[in-house]
Amino acid sequence: MNNKDSVKKTFSTNKEAYISSSTHAKESDLTLITDWLNPSLQMVALDIATGGGHVAKQLSSFVSIVVATDLTEEMLENTAKHLQDYKNITYKIADAENLPFMDDIFDIVTCRIAAHHFPNPDRYIYEVARVLKSKGKFLFIDNIAPTYSVHDQFINTLEKIRDNSHNRSRTILEWKNILTSSNLSILKELTRKKRLPYQEWLERTVEDKNDQEKVNQYILAAPQDIREYFQFDIDDTTIHSFSIDEWMVMCEK
Repeated sequence: MNNKDSVKKTFSTNKEAYISSSTHAKESDLTLITDWLNPSLQMVALDIATGGGHVAKQLSSFVSIVVATDLTEEMLENTAKHLQDYKNITYKIADAENLPFMDDIFDIVTCRIAAHHFPNPDRYIYEVARVLKSKGKFLFIDNIAPTYSVHDQFINTLEKIRDNSHNRSRTILEWKNILTSSNLSILKELTRKKRLPYQEWLERTVEDKNDQEKVNQYILAAPQDIREYFQFDIDDTTIHSFSIDEWMVMCEK
């Protein structure tokens, strides 16, 4: 099974969990998206890998049309059902690395907490730049890898054990190089620690108790510097929460 097939399997199986996920539905960056973009009712927006549709929903009151895309048909259908009252959101099955749109047609492109699943980030950013109008804005949010390689390896391994559709969380420097190569200029950026409720995070993609225990044991075996960097809250052998790095950036074509 290739990575994109794994993505489809994971998100079709867990489509409802991504609607209700507190990490996806309730974070303050949803408000920041519209604050940073300053959208208007004449604009057309594209939300790539919309998942539970949280960004599309946030943008819908501020723009003319939101086109919400996702690789997984079952996820998109479920999201459309939940957001049926938002009449200016349309839905399109689409691969982020091969968007089915003409050049230079969107005023805004967004992608939130999804790109770590994409196997070809250069191609994805190329597609973003291609469909974006001149002077259009691209707002991107994703989990990022720390600069220290040991921490990078730990978090990417952890994510892969927990979710086989995970490809790689990349460093900010990696993303900046890719953005620059597609002539996207950074206007604004923010890095933060994002707190994750552990059991909800785990159960969103792992149902089997034996597989859950593998994730638990990987964390419990981590050295102290790893535990400190990712701010694990562990009571004896019970993991309550931890923090990962997240980057939010707004670019202009």
